[in-house]
Amino acid sequence: MSRLFVFLPLALIALAAASCATTPQPTVAAPPPAISAPPAPGIAPEALVGRWGLAAYHRDADRARTIAAARGQCGHPYVIGRGPTGGVMMHIADAPQPTELRTKGGPDGRRYIGPEGPVGEPGDREILSFDGGVLTVRWLDPEIAGRYGTMVYVRCGAPGGTRRAPPPRA
Repeated sequence: MSRLFVFLPLALIALAAASCATTPQPTVAAPPPAISAPPAPGIAPEALVGRWGLAAYHRDADRARTIAAARGQCGHPYVIGRGPTGGVMMHIADAPQPTELRTKGGPDGRRYIGPEGPVGEPGDREILSFDGGVLTVRWLDPEIAGRYGTMVYVRCGAPGGTRRAPPPRA
């Protein structure tokens, strides 16, 4: 009989525990998925097509001097052309020929110029500023950024820019 007194309470405890485990729990609705912000708009390719003075800097303290140096390069401008499929023709790092690039907006509000594909890839350049007359970009790949620095393009013929003098008439 003493075994029954030991066994019976243990059986009742096991039965109670089993009934708790099978009791349906109230369902809680999952929170709605977070809505991500739409990507920032890229810059219209037409806004970049044209002749630009180009210079670069490695220290932010040199930015103003570099903008002035880029203006001085309008005598030998860097030409950004239209791409065959709607992008812009620019050089990628270490390439002798221009490649068609796209302006892209990221979900974080940043804007980029780079090859077709996702934003923020190592071959992309982040657009740090653009006011129509001065474009400042930095390569995302640290190794490339270390070599090329922060690049400043100044539109030739824009206020503060210089135009190339026409050739003398004979």
